[in-house]
Amino acid sequence: MSAPIRHVVIVGGGFGGLACARALAGAPVQITLVDRRNHHLFQPLLYQVAGAALSPAEIAAPLRVVLRKQPNCAVMLGEVTRVNPQGRSVEVLAPDGPRSLHFDALVVAAGMRNAWFGKDREWAPFAPGMKDLDDALEVRRRILLAFERAEWANSPEERHRLLTFVVVGAGPTGVELAGALVEIARRSLARDFRRINPTEARVVLIEGAPGVLPPYPPELRRAALEHLLAIGVEVRVGHRVQDIGPEGVSIVGTEGGAPEFIPSATVLWAAGLRAVPLADGLGVAQDRLGRLVVGPDLSLPGHPWIFAIGDLAASADAEGRPHPGVAQNAIQGGTFVAGLIAAGTPPAARPRYAYTDRGSMAVIGRSRAVVAAGPMQLSGRRAWVLWLFVHLMALVGYRNRLMVFLQWAMSFLTWERSGRLIRDRERAAALPGAVTPLAPPSAPPGSPP
Repeated sequence: MSAPIRHVVIVGGGFGGLACARALAGAPVQITLVDRRNHHLFQPLLYQVAGAALSPAEIAAPLRVVLRKQPNCAVMLGEVTRVNPQGRSVEVLAPDGPRSLHFDALVVAAGMRNAWFGKDREWAPFAPGMKDLDDALEVRRRILLAFERAEWANSPEERHRLLTFVVVGAGPTGVELAGALVEIARRSLARDFRRINPTEARVVLIEGAPGVLPPYPPELRRAALEHLLAIGVEVRVGHRVQDIGPEGVSIVGTEGGAPEFIPSATVLWAAGLRAVPLADGLGVAQDRLGRLVVGPDLSLPGHPWIFAIGDLAASADAEGRPHPGVAQNAIQGGTFVAGLIAAGTPPAARPRYAYTDRGSMAVIGRSRAVVAAGPMQLSGRRAWVLWLFVHLMALVGYRNRLMVFLQWAMSFLTWERSGRLIRDRERAAALPGAVTPLAPPSAPPGSPP
């Protein structure tokens, strides 16, 4: 190493960036953590904000609060727009205008963004994704407004379209969101409307792969499918989206066949991701998702003191198997890179980054989940209890853990959801655009089960 590492810039305050900053707490370096948001977000519970089970503040923690006891770390609000590897600087769009930060070591942990298979401009307005709090709140808004609009609908066809929810993508996020939608309709809102019966809501889950939760072991995929069908989710595996518009979604089987149109006012996207645009300007190889191809030590080829970690890094083990895009990979990568920086390890002496699989889990509604952790495979209530414990303990901050625990306890006992608010500026969107006489319901909606 030609010069000591004095200043470390970390881009992104997610799981990887925060783990790296914390692991450098005792190192003789100054750290600047830059993020366009002022908070660390616990993304695995975003779907619960979208499903009105939790409020945004319960799964997010201000970065300044998280790191305030770490004197060698400064948190700066801003968006990194460009990296200059040769000049060892990053350009930042700060609240008061463009700024520049010099670095001796750079850790890029900016994560991924939603992507719609090349149809971003056409499909994104009708099928919001879910990567941050703004996304989750928009999804929540659309879900709640669908029921409100259905209460105004006069025709059975329009009411059916408004009460049909389509989730595209049956990975963990899609499966968890589909389960939450069923609970909202069948339990949380069941007795709150007079002209509609929310329990008649239809939830359709679309997946191009042959089964749900594609990366999971076959036994757990089957268990997850059984759980989804048991709670009333319509699962369409082996189908891909052909088009999405204001009236619904068109799907077609991956083996061919005629397209099928599903009328729906609420299509939710949980299918595709792509690297943030920052990756495009670094001048290194990228994979098909735009992730940065890194070396065995997670550094960029030709730039030994620039590292990429987490979702943004296309890393692999010694056999060439790609590391998964999960929180544990980001955390372990951040800790590994922090160790290299703190020790000033020269490139020739660095070990290979080795990811340890701590397991995967997904929840499927109340008292149902699947867990894969090494040889252990669980499904059902035991897996659900384990899911609750792991996610509760992984939250940042004792306050968030307490608040989420209390909310979960109340929700379990009462089926109520605390986040069922539509903000005032959105109220007008809940009403019909044209003045139409309101007809009485053709028949009482019936008593929910």
